[in-house]
Amino acid sequence: MALRNHDAAMVLFFFLLMVTTYANAHGHSKKPEEITEGVYGAAAAVAAGPGGTFDITKLGAVGNGRADSTGAVMAAWRSACAGAGKQTILIPKGDFMTGAMELRGPCNGAVTIQLDGNLLGSNDLSKYPGKKMPNWVEVRHVDNFVISGKGKLDGQGPGVWSKNSCAKNYNCKLLPNTLVLNTVNNGVVSGITLLNAKFFHMNIYRCKDIKISGVTISAPGDSPNTDGIHMGDSSKITIAATTIGTGDDCISIGPGTDGVNITGVTCGPGHGISIGSLGRYKDERDVRDVSVTRCVLRKTTNGLRIKSYEDSVSPVTVSKVSYDGVVMDHVDNPIIIDQKYCPNSICTSKGDSKVSVRDVTFRNITGSSNTPAVVQLLCSGKLPCSGVAMQDVRVLYGGSDKKTTAVCDHALGKSTGCLKELACL
Repeated sequence: MALRNHDAAMVLFFFLLMVTTYANAHGHSKKPEEITEGVYGAAAAVAAGPGGTFDITKLGAVGNGRADSTGAVMAAWRSACAGAGKQTILIPKGDFMTGAMELRGPCNGAVTIQLDGNLLGSNDLSKYPGKKMPNWVEVRHVDNFVISGKGKLDGQGPGVWSKNSCAKNYNCKLLPNTLVLNTVNNGVVSGITLLNAKFFHMNIYRCKDIKISGVTISAPGDSPNTDGIHMGDSSKITIAATTIGTGDDCISIGPGTDGVNITGVTCGPGHGISIGSLGRYKDERDVRDVSVTRCVLRKTTNGLRIKSYEDSVSPVTVSKVSYDGVVMDHVDNPIIIDQKYCPNSICTSKGDSKVSVRDVTFRNITGSSNTPAVVQLLCSGKLPCSGVAMQDVRVLYGGSDKKTTAVCDHALGKSTGCLKELACL
């Protein structure tokens, strides 16, 4: 007969008490956390349900939003990762608070986190130790990983956003990202909500074959550095039917990324869908084969953007980029290629860009702009943009003077079927 949650917690308590007493009586000097890990591990061995399902409440997790459930989730992960075949970690309904969790592989089977309840990221920043870029939930070196359900990953960012100094100091201390996929192959993120991240909501790094669908990402428009989905050094990434509203880029595509398919995404508030920024660091790799289709951007501060540092140090190339069927709803700067990007005035204003932009197509882009300059192709005089195509671009400025404009500096290409005010190529 299965133990109720309260009974299971009591068993764990008395087992911990007996282990501690035994250790003291026999001269052992294990640290409390080492004993606790052993207790959770022992409990996990008997907590699995049918088909390798590990319910964190049977490992001592309490869904009251206050008790620390880190140990229970980690015990479930260790057991699921060690199991063969399909393994499931169940986060049932409730609010489970945790600190940093590194879900490390490789695993023997395929692990699914079924998120029916909510995980809450602790606002005690001492629970995210030892990393220059701290993370809350990091999945590392794992193949065949799934996180799905109707629950939330709530970063509880409003409690710590005041500690973010990155607007004033570019080498600031970073707050924890919510969900990080690090060296994951064949991963799925489906149906869940990511809410109020302390920093980025999702970061995809060194991954391959990742599918994100039906996800909701939400934070206030003035929340600092709360990018929706960032990716870098990754390939074959699909984002579909997802709604993102944040205080930074809805989606940002970093160096070393290729084979990105973004479709059916609604973005806003936020800074739009961006490639870059590029060129800040040495040894960055190219970005290529990016497709953005059937998306809607609402009241974002940028629309479709490619940005690179004016004094870039890496000879990076951006190529084979296609934007098709995108609707702008009162967007600032709807179309912008900016090879003179320089946040916080950290660049040399007359630097020579080493980032090459070529073979970029804007097709069937419609809607309304909040700024007169609907198109801004601000390319480098020493390294012009090439192969730029604008086809049927029909976005109008809705201001009082109704004067829609376009700027095409050092951009080589062709305009067809566009509003005459936008046909600057």
